[in-house]
Amino acid sequence: MAGPYRDGSYRRRIRLVSRAPDTVEGALEDDFHHFEVTLRHDGTQVVDIEARSVRWPWSTCPAAAGPLRELVGMPLSPRCLAVGAHTDPHANCTHMFDLAGLAVAHAARGRSRRQYDAEIPFGAVAGAPTRVVLLRDGVATLTWTLEGRGIVDPPAYADAPWRGGFFRWADATLPLEEAEAAIVLRRACEIGMGRGMDLDAIERAEELGDLMRGVCYTMQPEVIASAIRNQGTTRDFSDDPDALLR
Repeated sequence: MAGPYRDGSYRRRIRLVSRAPDTVEGALEDDFHHFEVTLRHDGTQVVDIEARSVRWPWSTCPAAAGPLRELVGMPLSPRCLAVGAHTDPHANCTHMFDLAGLAVAHAARGRSRRQYDAEIPFGAVAGAPTRVVLLRDGVATLTWTLEGRGIVDPPAYADAPWRGGFFRWADATLPLEEAEAAIVLRRACEIGMGRGMDLDAIERAEELGDLMRGVCYTMQPEVIASAIRNQGTTRDFSDDPDALLR
């Protein structure tokens, strides 16, 4: 059984590629997850979307591909959060949904390829000041210093709400490209807090009690009772980031 890893860094890679004028392939991998989506569009709206689970933490995760199809018919938008206006994010897998939103924005902007790489050192947002970094297409694009549960540097982010509104703040406040990058890095910070937790000690999702209830597809009341932990699925990419999506 791999992990828990109590040093090094949590890493997340997201890759978006336009395989054809009407098709975007997206993939996301980190310590805990590997999901992929294929989005098809007609240049104006989403005409089809499919999701695949390659590595997932709970037995119920793959079924979240179903609710994601509510996005069929939505207009393309350069905002990665636009998907939230067309279906309930909490009824979806968080990671499939984020990836779908990025794929919609990718299609709307007519980009050919984009890759994000986030690095969150173990212990970030837990105490001493820690630097977290996001690379966009191999170039350092955002570097934040976190202290506790907030950003203390750069100053432009110091007043951003860490919980309960960061995504909305970024979407409303920052230029389009920076907003997308900030949303990607903020999500990585949140998920990276799982590094060091012995998740395989939790056999059933309902053992988490109210901690996660309702936050995603698997944690919905009608699903959580049947969600079983997929043990041994945590990976460590701390020293080999290029193994992500290899």
